[in-house]
Amino acid sequence: MTDTVEREGFAAFLLRARALGLTGRELIAAIEATPRQGFVPSQWQADAWSRRPVPIECGEVIEGIDLQAQCLAALSVQAGHRVCEIGTGSGYTAAVLGRVAGRVLSLERYRTLCEQAQARIESLGLQNVVVRHVDGLSGVGAEGPFDRIIAWCAFDTLPRHFVDQLSSNGIMIAAIGPAEDEQALARLTKVGSRFEREDIGRVRFQPIVKGVAAVI
Repeated sequence: MTDTVEREGFAAFLLRARALGLTGRELIAAIEATPRQGFVPSQWQADAWSRRPVPIECGEVIEGIDLQAQCLAALSVQAGHRVCEIGTGSGYTAAVLGRVAGRVLSLERYRTLCEQAQARIESLGLQNVVVRHVDGLSGVGAEGPFDRIIAWCAFDTLPRHFVDQLSSNGIMIAAIGPAEDEQALARLTKVGSRFEREDIGRVRFQPIVKGVAAVI
């Protein structure tokens, strides 16, 4: 994809972002500074800045940029925050988060995606982002608590076991609902030992799967 097409795609996204009320300068700057075309397979380069999900390796997808930006904006990441991401995918959102957060730990069940994402992130010189091949359903409580958690997969019920992995007033973005239908995209804020829930949209994410992939 040419630089001209890349610039035009980003400009079109900017217009849509403003219409959605996404005006946070730090997040937009982080998105602009992260070369999205490097995280999208060559045959889908023309759709890199579109709203639609784009297929990647291991039968997964990279969500459309509009939805990714909305989720990251709802996460309200600040400098110095420790962030845990469940579902690395191509590594794009981990790279964006690395430009605004203090440290990012991204969890991926597919070894292929994990290795590819880590290589892309290292090529950008982001030293505060680590991608790990682990079971995201269990999380990594021993490395917490985290200030923010974001999951690019759906839980059938409220993921209460992540409360203990969040710091006080920490925020988790997660989709909640049945695998075969739309799910509620929820902003979960830790208050004491429970979550306060605010539904902020509707999505259709793949359900979270226990364990790691044995081969790929």
